[in-house]
Amino acid sequence: MKMGVRIASLSVVLFLLLVLAASLPLVAQGRQEGVGPKQAYFPVHDFQQELVIYDEAFKAYVPFIAEQHSAENALSASVDIESNRHYKLLIHSKEDGFLFIDAALRRKCPAGQWQVLDIDSLYRLYRKPQLFLTLYGPSLAGNWQLIIGYPRAASSQTIRINDDLLSVRPRIISPFGNFFGVGLVFLLAFSAFLYTFFRRAFQLFYNPVNLIRLASPEESFVVSRPLSRVSLAFTLNLSFILAFLFMYVQHQNVYLFGSNGLLPEQQTFIWLLISYVIVSAGIFLLLIGKYLLIAAVGSLYKFDALVNSHYFKVIQSSLIFTTILVLLVAATSPYVSITDTSVSYVLIPFISFYLGRLAWLYLTFVRLMPVKNLYLFSYLCIVELIPLVVGIRFAV
Repeated sequence: MKMGVRIASLSVVLFLLLVLAASLPLVAQGRQEGVGPKQAYFPVHDFQQELVIYDEAFKAYVPFIAEQHSAENALSASVDIESNRHYKLLIHSKEDGFLFIDAALRRKCPAGQWQVLDIDSLYRLYRKPQLFLTLYGPSLAGNWQLIIGYPRAASSQTIRINDDLLSVRPRIISPFGNFFGVGLVFLLAFSAFLYTFFRRAFQLFYNPVNLIRLASPEESFVVSRPLSRVSLAFTLNLSFILAFLFMYVQHQNVYLFGSNGLLPEQQTFIWLLISYVIVSAGIFLLLIGKYLLIAAVGSLYKFDALVNSHYFKVIQSSLIFTTILVLLVAATSPYVSITDTSVSYVLIPFISFYLGRLAWLYLTFVRLMPVKNLYLFSYLCIVELIPLVVGIRFAV
């Protein structure tokens, strides 16, 4: 009887030891602190089990098995860059190798060195949801590492993961949402300021009836003094609105005028405010330059009587158009996620607006004074059409 008890006790001890031994690999794996250079990245996705090679016999890609394909020199993997925005692609090889992206050689991978690629940059460059990567070099077991990772912050807590189908991904919180809300409040407050202190001018600028009719209120001091304090206030308001729309378009990954670095990956609320002020100042100076161009060309064509009215209608139409756009953006932004918006979706509404305004200005001015149609058309082409073409050229 005692012998049976001892055998049972020994069996229980052996069972517990086997369970403990089997759990050690999982514990060791769960203690993984980081990957990449200096273990400075959280592992998000490992492609070790997703590598494929091209099999000549089957004329297709088959899973890579180290024991069977050790003689192969090209390992491939399909990387979803659209679903892994804001992360890094980490590549490491124990021996010298080369990285191909979509069958094009991109860089050499020196032995023992990590290659860190920014997935956001790859997404902006290739404009496609997935990339086909090929790692050319020795295919020995464990030679290549292809991992998607996220930079570890100094104050972050260690994230422990297990070998299952779930991946721990740090939550991305962009300060642009705060900037968007503050910007809308600022535009509303500035418009309220203009309505309170310059009510007559406000009603003149935002009068749709005055915009549509083929006439111009020449008697108004706002029209006759385009560089007055009141007119400059509304020009500044237009600058603020255009800058806000420009920042929103940048946030939707549409980079106009080569401004890729305006919204960096590690953006802050203060940086967004500084960028907004700089863009607003630049647009304001361009609008003043627009008036100087109209005045110079108008003087050349002896159209001095049209200069003030022309500039007023430019500011008036732009204010109404951009205000409507801001209202649409404010109404739809909660339901719109960050996507790869095409440049054409941004440029087509503005191009249509400017061409429509060009035709409308022609119909307006041909009624105001008896001039030759050829002279008036040439004048409008210089001050309206040529700046539009040049702007599109530099925008894209």
